[in-house]
Amino acid sequence: MAAASPAAADRSAAAAVRGAGEMPTQMTPEDLDRIAQAVAEAEKTTAGEIFCVLAPEVSDYRETPLVWAAATALVLPAAALFAGFRPEMLTRLFGGWSVGHAAAMDGAILSALSTYIALQAVVFVLAALIVSIPSVRRALTPGALKAARVKKAAMEQFLSRGLHVTRDRTGVLIFAALAEHRVEVIADEGIYAAAANTVWDDVVADLVEGMKRDAIADGFVAAVRRAGAILAEHVPPRPDNRDELANGLTILPKR
Repeated sequence: MAAASPAAADRSAAAAVRGAGEMPTQMTPEDLDRIAQAVAEAEKTTAGEIFCVLAPEVSDYRETPLVWAAATALVLPAAALFAGFRPEMLTRLFGGWSVGHAAAMDGAILSALSTYIALQAVVFVLAALIVSIPSVRRALTPGALKAARVKKAAMEQFLSRGLHVTRDRTGVLIFAALAEHRVEVIADEGIYAAAANTVWDDVVADLVEGMKRDAIADGFVAAVRRAGAILAEHVPPRPDNRDELANGLTILPKR
């Protein structure tokens, strides 16, 4: 990332999670305790700070139904015209009168245009309703948009939770977005100066592996332990080491 960014190292990956539906966000007290203990144990060996966040979904992607509805309303009626459909067919279907003389042609054209516009409106509404179904909306949202929203949400958590103001700038955020099936790991500049950016790929891989197995807690524990080992090697503990951030998993509210 650019030097001006509060976080210097940013690694991400998509998790091909089993099943097309929503992943469960329910975590048992035992799961939460395991993650908190893993963070506490990891931080005993380093001056770094590890913070874990789980997001059911980072955005409602409300623009997705609108974009698909607009595109469908523009393309589908036009394609129907090229295929031989004529707006007056609908007029006749519902009992309209056909035009038999030239003086009434203006009225026929107006009627055809009105029918075409009404057809576009119906297609728009139907497409918007269909794409608003959560599973359909997620499937039709571009991957690049999901990745950008997850990265933005992770950075917002990094800043709002104070990882960028730790004593030695050694905060590490481990962030998972369930609906988007994506993982972000962000390390602050104090760690980036000591460890190569690529060392965080294994942390990402550990959490992704847990998500693939629907074992989210296991994934977080493995990722925390891996991050702790990296931090212990590159950012050893200070004599006056203190815990600056909460150790537990933060679960964001569902959008």
